[in-house]
Amino acid sequence: MLAIMSDDFDLADWRRRVFSLYAEARSASADGEAILTTFREAKDRLFASHPSSPLSPDQRTSFDGLAYWPYDPALRFSVPLETDPGAVHAALPASSGNVPAATRIGRLTMPLEHGPIRLSLYRLAGYGGGLFLPFRDATSGNETYGGGRYLLDTVKGADLGGSGQTLIVDFNYAYHPSCAYDPAWSCPLAPSENWLSMPIRAGERLPAVAG
Repeated sequence: MLAIMSDDFDLADWRRRVFSLYAEARSASADGEAILTTFREAKDRLFASHPSSPLSPDQRTSFDGLAYWPYDPALRFSVPLETDPGAVHAALPASSGNVPAATRIGRLTMPLEHGPIRLSLYRLAGYGGGLFLPFRDATSGNETYGGGRYLLDTVKGADLGGSGQTLIVDFNYAYHPSCAYDPAWSCPLAPSENWLSMPIRAGERLPAVAG
């Protein structure tokens, strides 16, 4: 019989807690900034103390919170999915290891102040069919992780809700994949069709460097 290790239980607990964070954000009735502040504080506590944190034990000893941009209510959208006529295979890059199998199921258009942007939405076969929305922008590689950030990863709980074929896309919740903290992690990344030429200064960022 295969022995179940404590790491397995730790990871299961981490996933439950992440699911709970997003569930609370979806159901909260306070204003958007207050909900986001509560979410970020709880996420920082998880990163600082949980054994399945993407941070190494050494990183956790000096960790005092993730770096974020201030809340911007203009970067939250409820948008319908523009479905593709047929599921389109997408070759997603990865930070290391095997490239995960994915299917592009449609596109989402966000009406930003300086013009609309379109991002492709994917279904990851290796994740059991979860919806996945990664992106890169002009901050990637300097103000944010070079491989980009995530907006949705539903199989891991990163889901702000929606109804029918409409999804909530909130750039204030954009976050770095685990490989941004430790290259031992292998993460799917945004393909070129989800690279934006403009900066999206919302959500998680890299810590500011003094100098």
